[in-house]
Amino acid sequence: MTPYRQELEKYRDIDEDKILQELSPEELAQLDAELAEMDPENVLLPAGLRQRDQTHKSPTGPLDRDALLQHLERQALEAEERQDLVPFTGEKKGKPFVPKAAAPALPREEQVTLEPELEEALANATDAEMCDIAAILGMYTLMSNKQYYDAICSGNICNTEGINSVVQPDRYRPVPDEPPNPTDVAETLRRLQDNDPELQDVNLNNIKDIPVPTLEAICGAIKTNTHVRSLSLVATRSNDLVANAVAEMLEQNQSLQSLNLESNFITSAGMLRLLGALGRCHSLSEIRLDNQGPRARAAAALTRNNELRRQQKKS
Repeated sequence: MTPYRQELEKYRDIDEDKILQELSPEELAQLDAELAEMDPENVLLPAGLRQRDQTHKSPTGPLDRDALLQHLERQALEAEERQDLVPFTGEKKGKPFVPKAAAPALPREEQVTLEPELEEALANATDAEMCDIAAILGMYTLMSNKQYYDAICSGNICNTEGINSVVQPDRYRPVPDEPPNPTDVAETLRRLQDNDPELQDVNLNNIKDIPVPTLEAICGAIKTNTHVRSLSLVATRSNDLVANAVAEMLEQNQSLQSLNLESNFITSAGMLRLLGALGRCHSLSEIRLDNQGPRARAAAALTRNNELRRQQKKS
């Protein structure tokens, strides 16, 4: 057993009640003050609960507010002033303010004398002509960039609005949005399945809501179609499933000449599947796959197809 534990063992059998009975009233009051739990930082408690009562002086009488104020004022006047750590000597610190010298006056521009012909030409020039002359001289702030470079590159007067053109932007013609594709997908699919001889160009560009099974059905209908010459599926959200259907179509169809699959979501696996099927469709002479994968193998396959078509024409 450690010495500390041995020291504590002698207090194990102490009778606390007996000790309290033997204490005097003064000792009990002192013990009560020591055991009182005070919280001096809790502003929500009354003052009597935030600190111990340390006053043992009996009251001298009722509160006299005026007498208390006079006593505090007299005590403040009799108190000696605290000496400053650094005595005031009247010395000014820092640099004194010195006003800056006035800027020298700019020399007045000399009077420029021009030839009479130039004087007359400048006097009769319009604001637009003056702006073009300023642009040629390098004063490009008098006009927009377009007007400035037009004046430099051409000998004609291009600024027809004069100084007022400084605050006006260049006017550009609005470009209208491309009209929606009017193709009826269901009707096109029906005509493909019926091998309609009048349907030679299938254009489904920019139709975003065509389901993937419908696109697969269109490719399946073109497998045995002998009249379709071009198929365009630009921006139809086609994926690898559609690419696989197009590849199966190319392996059987021998009349398609142009295929456009630009701006879709075909990955490299779908592109490789398409490239592998190009050699089976000998009639295909044009394919567009921009921004979707390798194009070298596609170009080589098209070159072979074009060579085969030339040989067939010769024979």
